[in-house]
Amino acid sequence: MGALEMSSELQAMVALEQALKGLEADVQQRVLRWASERFGVVVIAGARPAPAAATSGAGSARSEPEQGGVGGGDGETLAEFYDLAGPSTDGEKVLVASYWFQFREGASEIEARHINTQLKHLGHGVGNVTRAFDNLKGQKPAFIVQTRKDGSTKQAQKKFKVTSEGKKAVERMLAAP
Repeated sequence: MGALEMSSELQAMVALEQALKGLEADVQQRVLRWASERFGVVVIAGARPAPAAATSGAGSARSEPEQGGVGGGDGETLAEFYDLAGPSTDGEKVLVASYWFQFREGASEIEARHINTQLKHLGHGVGNVTRAFDNLKGQKPAFIVQTRKDGSTKQAQKKFKVTSEGKKAVERMLAAP
């Protein structure tokens, strides 16, 4: 490789740095999370961030709640947030985790399988996550709405969003003594 040639890996890193440089930290995190999900890569936050990331506000995408997440206020990680909300039913568990990923992590859509996986990591998996989502959708007003379905089979991945009523319900849980 010549002195002026860069590897494709290094070119990608330079392009990524340029793309993220002027963005706010929360926007950087959403972009990195999207890239991680788009390319099927799990990014685990290292113990020591690169100095450039610390000074520019660049974050790393986090797919696992154990590494924390976008915080601010109560509950800096999904585990802490979950504990503060204190959900008791499967529907409440799903709603709290969905709220976390949508409003704290900036996910544009929620997948039932992802939510149940994260709840299992916390030791709070639900018996039937599909039924829990269906119950949240069936409430009037609905706490969660289905936004789309990838595929035509019954087992196809469904995408969801927490509604404003669902958001209020979680915020009431957090405010309860």
